[in-house]
Amino acid sequence: MSTVIANPSATSAAPAGAAQPSDVGNKPAEGVITDAAIAAARDMIGLHLRPEGPYLQDATTDTLRNWCNGIGDLNPLYRDIGYGPGTRYGTMVAHPMFPMAFGWLGRTRWGLPGVHGFYAGNDWELFRHVRPGDRISAIERVVGVDVKESQFSGRLVLQYVEACYYNQRSELVARALGTCTRHERKAARDTGKYKEIEQYQYSNEEHDRIDQIVLDEPKAIRGANVRYWEEVQEGEELPTIARGPLSLMDTMGFLVGCGRGHTHGVVLQAAVKHPGHFFRNPEAGGGVEYTGIGHHRESVAKEVGVPGTYDYGPQRSSWMCSMVTNWMGDAGVLKRVRTEMRRFNIVGDTTFCKGKVVRKYVKDNIGLVDIEIAAVNQRGEVTTPGIATVALPSRDVKRPAFIDGASVDLELPVVR
Repeated sequence: MSTVIANPSATSAAPAGAAQPSDVGNKPAEGVITDAAIAAARDMIGLHLRPEGPYLQDATTDTLRNWCNGIGDLNPLYRDIGYGPGTRYGTMVAHPMFPMAFGWLGRTRWGLPGVHGFYAGNDWELFRHVRPGDRISAIERVVGVDVKESQFSGRLVLQYVEACYYNQRSELVARALGTCTRHERKAARDTGKYKEIEQYQYSNEEHDRIDQIVLDEPKAIRGANVRYWEEVQEGEELPTIARGPLSLMDTMGFLVGCGRGHTHGVVLQAAVKHPGHFFRNPEAGGGVEYTGIGHHRESVAKEVGVPGTYDYGPQRSSWMCSMVTNWMGDAGVLKRVRTEMRRFNIVGDTTFCKGKVVRKYVKDNIGLVDIEIAAVNQRGEVTTPGIATVALPSRDVKRPAFIDGASVDLELPVVR
């Protein structure tokens, strides 16, 4: 199916061929949030955007396993070709966040030229499983723009996009609301909100504790042991999982898992087309790098007010999802997962993903549970609050059996 309607964004260079390599600056652009730029962004509400990717569009046993490697997910349902045929699905199925690898939809590719963007979270509603042999396409549209004040950079802009993911049969697989925040680089740098934060120094005992949680994670994967709706209690806590201490291996591994690898002429062509998103980095001998290289270069991270190199938000969102899918078992269906990035997760930080059942109810004759989820770092700070909704099988024979989330409508507003 056709996936997009092309619309030039305000960050695009003028007509194709007009820009030159010399237009790519020697440092990230220092854009300013002006009333005119905000008005131009708001004028884009309702427009369908060109996709950044696609990167991973075809679901295969290899791409599904590689995605799991990129987020550290150990659940055999999502990664083991020999496990799936013995389940109710009759095949391997994708980790629920696999559609994110299509292109990290919901990010900062439109409007406000030269103004830095951070992934601020996603709110996913899931309808159908992705299986080997499926081909994913997506339609992304602008649905909202808001302006707020922050301690990090003063005036900021919140941008909202909706991404609808379809399979090759034109069936809706998932719908996601993506949120990004736009900050003036200079303002964030000058404010210095996080300048006192330094890389954490762990004791041997702390390392041992984290390692044990990581190594024990497979024991918490529910698997074929059906978790019934009736046995769940409000207030019940989910087993904690840990990701960290965050290293370059973790962030680079996520890029590999997403199929994102731009090099040489591919990068230069993109830079000429969108010079505001790229720069010639003196640390790389003038080699062209994306302005998001702060995920890997500390100097660039500090240029945008972050105390050090930091994780990818979509990766952190996926960790939170894994904590829930470990708990719910093969028969459970993740219907919704919402994550909000509230603090930076810098290299050396450890993320403890936690969850607690806060509501148990029936919707569309399906038993659902709402789970309050949170990512907490080793300093005890909540970096990522959120919520998940899981559909669980019922022992009540008056309720139907189900295999995915297509029969439940959560009636979520477009912007929420």
